[in-house]
Amino acid sequence: MASQTQGIQQLLAAEKRAAEKVGEARKRKTKRLKQAKEEAQEEIEKYRKERERQFREFEAKHMGSKEDVAAKIEIDTKRRIDEMNKAVVTQKLAVSIGSIII
Repeated sequence: MASQTQGIQQLLAAEKRAAEKVGEARKRKTKRLKQAKEEAQEEIEKYRKERERQFREFEAKHMGSKEDVAAKIEIDTKRRIDEMNKAVVTQKLAVSIGSIII
C-alpha cells in the first residue's frame, strides 16, 4: 500500500512538473508572438516610409513641388485676368466708337 501511495505521489509530482513546463512553454510562445508582431510592425513602418519617400521623389520629378504647381496656377490666372481686362477695354472702345457713329 505504501508503494501505491508513493507511486501516486510520483505521478502527482510528474503531473505538476508537466503542467509547469506547459505553462512556461505557453509564456515563451506568447512572448515570441508579441516579439514577432513588434518586428512585423517595424518592418511595415519601414516599408511605408520607403514607399512614401519614393512617391515624393516621383511626384517631384513628374509634377514638380506643390509650390511650383501653385506658382504656375497663379501665373496662369493672372495672365487670363489680363487677357480678359484687355478684351473688356477693346469691347468698350468698340462700343464707344459704335455709339459715336450712330
